Amino acid sequence: MSFSNNLHHPQRLWHFHGGLHLEECKALSNGTEIRPMPAPEKLYIPLAQHIGGPAEAMVSIGETVLSGQKIGRAQGYISAPVHASSSGRVIDIGDYPVPHPSGLSAPCIVIQTDGEDRWPQPPASENYSSLQSGELRERIREAGIAGLGGALFPTSVKLNAGPEHKISTLIINAVECEPYISSDDRLMREQSADIINGIRILMHMLKPERCLLAIEDNKPQALDIMRQAVSESGLKQCLVCKIPTLYPSGGEKQLIRILTGKEVPWNGLPANIGILVQNVATVAAIAQAILQHRPLLSRIVTLTGQGIAKPGNYEVRIGTPLSDLIAFAGGYQQPPERLIMGGPMMGFTLHNDAVPITKGSNCIIATGRDELPEAVDALACTRCGQCERVCPAQLLPQQLYWYARARDMDKIQDYNLFDCIECGCCAHVCPSHIPLVQYYRFAKNEIWAKEEDKRKSDRARERHQAREARLARLEQQRKSRLRRKKEALNKKPGNKTADPKKTAIEAAMKRVAEKKKNRPATAANTQNLSADQEKQIQQANARRQATTEDPPA
Repeated sequence: MSFSNNLHHPQRLWHFHGGLHLEECKALSNGTEIRPMPAPEKLYIPLAQHIGGPAEAMVSIGETVLSGQKIGRAQGYISAPVHASSSGRVIDIGDYPVPHPSGLSAPCIVIQTDGEDRWPQPPASENYSSLQSGELRERIREAGIAGLGGALFPTSVKLNAGPEHKISTLIINAVECEPYISSDDRLMREQSADIINGIRILMHMLKPERCLLAIEDNKPQALDIMRQAVSESGLKQCLVCKIPTLYPSGGEKQLIRILTGKEVPWNGLPANIGILVQNVATVAAIAQAILQHRPLLSRIVTLTGQGIAKPGNYEVRIGTPLSDLIAFAGGYQQPPERLIMGGPMMGFTLHNDAVPITKGSNCIIATGRDELPEAVDALACTRCGQCERVCPAQLLPQQLYWYARARDMDKIQDYNLFDCIECGCCAHVCPSHIPLVQYYRFAKNEIWAKEEDKRKSDRARERHQAREARLARLEQQRKSRLRRKKEALNKKPGNKTADPKKTAIEAAMKRVAEKKKNRPATAANTQNLSADQEKQIQQANARRQATTEDPPA
């Protein structure tokens, strides 16, 4: 298959295994322009909005903050800071509900907004082309940008492929393959300039041979606008690629297969084959961070579903309560059956609307009656093989299911569990309605927990061994100091004895010798005895001698 893009360069396309044609349901939200939402009364900004270590709060209660001010610093290499999305006063730092399948709370910084949206003095502008790649990566890191396509991996880390990986192909992922979601579609229609500037910055940083901008054929207006924008930009290495609409063609490995025909190695990264993929919304955020000194403070959210009065796409500040966003969109048209964060395939159900919008909130679906019904009770697996036929990762979902159910975490890894992208194709076609993806997520979490326990055990053993080695080293040092001290004492003038034990023995022998000298003097004193005393002594000696010579029978 081939096609001609705006620069009349043919681009061959490949196919990946499996996939599904799903009902799109995008017309509910993609027909109106993006509506910016003003700052709410309160912002609940979670400290963990990305993969890796959560940010650490660097403000205190009662402190006044400005829009764009960093309020949480990154902890570790794989982490990202968070910023105040509006000016106001910090009124609390504690656990609040966050959008997560568990429904649990997490640390958040609560800001009472002042309605003024005051910004600090911006730094002087400069030409990004004069900066090195490392400096640009650090600015992207400080802007708190993470993958806005759903992975939420810190972008600065992903851009640091290392000197051993030469990036030859940059892929811009504008493929919104899940139903209902249309935020990237509207972004390309209305903010194509930011996307082009972001591509320029990435091309300067990575210096790839070519850039491929992938858009599905169900977005004709976005295709035309981006083709014209690329043509006017003068980016001759950039090609706009129209690809067929098939779920999950927006997956990183699947998109690489479609555009290049290459396969990412097992347990490897796209950088291993010279490819780097970035989401189109992430690219626009990079342009705003570098050219406008604007950190990631908001994102475009698709608010849709039959339960919403005014479905559409809204630019929402991070930390805005979902209930405020729904109220801004006219409220509920009917009581929703479910609230889904993300798409219907890979999203999850929210317990209520008392959660904030985060960096990963690209879509909220408020389902109406009979829209996206809940799954029914699962039946026994019939080994029909439909899950295997639609799996885009070419796995054996039924085998993964059996080993996950048996908790055989060693065997399940022999079937490449971690190649599963959790797209939900297998569960969608399963006639027994088995929640296969939930089993795979359970198995992954169990394996990660065991690996973490092993790492902790290894660290404890290493610490114990290090302590034993340290104590042995200290004991050796103590003995060495004693030996040197004795040698120093032996070298002093007049000190002829090398061993203190010998000195003590010689002193004892001298005392014995002195006692022996005193014995003759004691015998000489017997000369002064009287004749009777001397006679008594002689008789006693004679009796003692007789007793010794003739012992009694």
